[in-house]
Amino acid sequence: MTIRKAVMPVAGFGTRFLPVTRAVPKNLLPVFDRPSVHLCVEEAVSAGIEDIIFIVSEGQDGPISRYFGPQPGLENALASRNNVELLEQMREIAEMANVSCSIQNEQKGLGHAILMAREEVGDEAFAVFLPDDVIWADIPTIGEMIEVHGATGGNVVALEEVSDTDVPSKGIVAIKRISETRSRILDMVEKPALEDAPSNLAVVGRYVLTAEIFDTLQYTPAGALGEIQLTDAIARHIESPGVYGYHFGGEHQDVGNPLGALKASVTAALKRQDVADDLRAWLSGL
Repeated sequence: MTIRKAVMPVAGFGTRFLPVTRAVPKNLLPVFDRPSVHLCVEEAVSAGIEDIIFIVSEGQDGPISRYFGPQPGLENALASRNNVELLEQMREIAEMANVSCSIQNEQKGLGHAILMAREEVGDEAFAVFLPDDVIWADIPTIGEMIEVHGATGGNVVALEEVSDTDVPSKGIVAIKRISETRSRILDMVEKPALEDAPSNLAVVGRYVLTAEIFDTLQYTPAGALGEIQLTDAIARHIESPGVYGYHFGGEHQDVGNPLGALKASVTAALKRQDVADDLRAWLSGL
């Protein structure tokens, strides 16, 4: 099964990162030396996705487009210094995928953001990435989810166990296990009170969705927090065409808050042979 397009909602003020987000969009802040959107685009491309549609607020399209576009001045400077390795890295970023931006003028929730991509996605199944969620895995999480979609024809969400304190801020599911890594979703609740939650399994920011979701989102009323919730729309498809969970492996970091972003930067650096030893030595001396 081939999924060609991915939607990445990044609109928002990034208030938890103020004051730096006065000038820099949150999802362009570094996870060590690469922004979370870069890591998500890499994951998408590794699974065969070609087109990335960013849902942005006004003014964010410029920085996103510049990051993923060619930069002749920078490339010429690197070439003049004979910095071949870095020059090649910069060119690879500009050639990673076909990147476009759609503006979300009103922030009415994640479901509304996805709806903004309807025209560009068309009538084919597509992936959704929430760049606040960074996943390091030997096998790309979204690639495994695409396989689940191909086998079932249904919608697919990424799942992980969360603590009781996190349950009220997540989309929580009830499941029937199919295998170690796959399950059938029986119920979905967005941001439930702990006592009302069907489990401690939360939806993480990776989805594979059928184009039917757009019609559902069009008529989904505001839910939790007065916003159009993507979880509410997906839940309407539990019976047909079905909703499936993928229990992913690897490491997951939520970079949507400063402490999570710091932890993710440390995680990323420790995976880098050029800095890992020095970083471990410094950390051990704190």
